[in-house]
Amino acid sequence: MLWRVWRNRACTLHALMCPRFFRAFRRTLELGALRTMDEHTKQLLLLGREHYQRRELDKADHLLTQVVEQDDRLADVHDMLGVICHARGNLAQAEHHFERALAINPGYTEAALNLAVTYNDRGKYEASRQVYARIRGPSSGQSTGLDPFARGKIANMHAEIAQAYADAGLVREAITEYEKAVGLCPQFADLRARLGALLRDVNDLQRAREQYEAAIEARPAYVPARIQLGVTLLAMGDAPAATSQWRRVLDIEPENVRAKMYLRVVSSAGEGASPTPEAAQSVLGGSVGSSDS
Repeated sequence: MLWRVWRNRACTLHALMCPRFFRAFRRTLELGALRTMDEHTKQLLLLGREHYQRRELDKADHLLTQVVEQDDRLADVHDMLGVICHARGNLAQAEHHFERALAINPGYTEAALNLAVTYNDRGKYEASRQVYARIRGPSSGQSTGLDPFARGKIANMHAEIAQAYADAGLVREAITEYEKAVGLCPQFADLRARLGALLRDVNDLQRAREQYEAAIEARPAYVPARIQLGVTLLAMGDAPAATSQWRRVLDIEPENVRAKMYLRVVSSAGEGASPTPEAAQSVLGGSVGSSDS
């Protein structure tokens, strides 16, 4: 009776899980671990997954640790425990879990990515590069590169490093990392907008403009890119083009406060005329380093 209840809960979990957890769950089935697991451990596993998905990491850690004590053959459980340890700053233990996950399933892309990040955080840069190279290399005789999930995750890693550089005042280094992110995922409009903001900060207005335009091409309704493209065009002396972008923003979001404010500032200089230095500074001063709407 109790197991039927847990089986029903497993079905609910199955509907909520994201695709990468489906893949991980199938891996454990292929290994045969679940077939030989006692029912109490299965219940711990199901509960642990549920808490992990809800980001209730303390509860998930308690349950999943009990699972690996009973059965150490579950790659995705080690990956989840590694993520939990990494979030707590316990990098050595995180490294252990990610390495164990890959020992169980060498093709586990997400665990490999997590291990590469952990190696990097621990200063093991060569080991991190080697793991990264294996991820990018062909597998199973195929010549294909990164799958879309891995590509997106690595792009976001570069973006996180870029933000860390930017927070430390190392703008050039941040730009380099964002360029790597955009190179991996050129369709990520938000990454292009962030790159554009940094390029504008170093007064590379033409390249900033190109990034914002590319962001808009990828997502025409992406308001932050249109806002900041208008700011960049104004800085380049093209007030009519700037106001055109902000009016387009109002077509998308009629109550957008920033677009209304910028249009009022520019209109104070006269319709179609170049804004006064004070008006331009009012717009630019309120937007530096921001790609938000």
